[in-house]
Amino acid sequence: LEKNIEKLKENLLVITEPRRTERGNIRHKLVDILVIGLCTIICNGEDYTDMEEFGHARIDWLRKFPELPNGIPDSDTFRRVFERVNPKELSNCLYEWLGAEREKRGVVAIDGKTICGSGNKEHKAYHVVSAFVAENQITLGEITVPEKKNEITAVPELLDIIDVEGTIVTADAMSCQKEITKKITAKKADYVIGLKENQPQLYQDSKLYFDSFSRELPQYETTEKGHGRFEKRTYCLLTGDVSGFHPWEYEWKTWANLNGIGMVHTRVEEKDEIREENRYYITSLTDVEKFAYAARKH
Repeated sequence: LEKNIEKLKENLLVITEPRRTERGNIRHKLVDILVIGLCTIICNGEDYTDMEEFGHARIDWLRKFPELPNGIPDSDTFRRVFERVNPKELSNCLYEWLGAEREKRGVVAIDGKTICGSGNKEHKAYHVVSAFVAENQITLGEITVPEKKNEITAVPELLDIIDVEGTIVTADAMSCQKEITKKITAKKADYVIGLKENQPQLYQDSKLYFDSFSRELPQYETTEKGHGRFEKRTYCLLTGDVSGFHPWEYEWKTWANLNGIGMVHTRVEEKDEIREENRYYITSLTDVEKFAYAARKH
């Protein structure tokens, strides 16, 4: 643990000092404030008052790492520093410190969630679009937008600030946009994105095709059983030459790196009840098992 904290200190030394140091009234070192604040959050602290209380409660232990020339900063000091520090610099330092080495074919799931209780008379509830590494359970980045409909414009902005090279980016049907597939392809990543009625022509053609020919395609199955529930998922993937499937041929060419249309058939047996559902996806992948893995991880 002590080696990890020392490593954290070293990483944080590169962060730009956000305070006016020329006046000579800086009582606490930037790295001391950041270390105490981050240790507080790791220990489930929630706010700047918790940071001050954590510092006083653990001062003997903390003196092994920060210099603390003037003791523990107060909550207002923590607030001023964390409000002014460069968030991208801090994020990069933490990411390096955590040693978050993603798998080469890891899945980065992009998803939007509305923050309950964040709305009031002046504005609607905020909507957060985040990118989550499924294998490591680490959030790469997030953007807050006024409401859910802004998610379409937020996804390209989010992709601009995170590294997804070599990964498989997954997203729901709201992100099934040609510009988003271009952005993912430009970032040297693959994609698996939900397909629904917001792309009516492609959706209807895909649905009709799988209704008729899904059994002729490569398939992959997974099953889960527990607590009186049995679930079977069958994954199908159409790839290759689609010439002759008018207007599919034109539709495919207008999407960046679109190599396949996938379907997931889910059959759930629970309490003498059977539920079945088909979901459709566009993807740059050509292997049905990789497609299945990415769809499950999302």
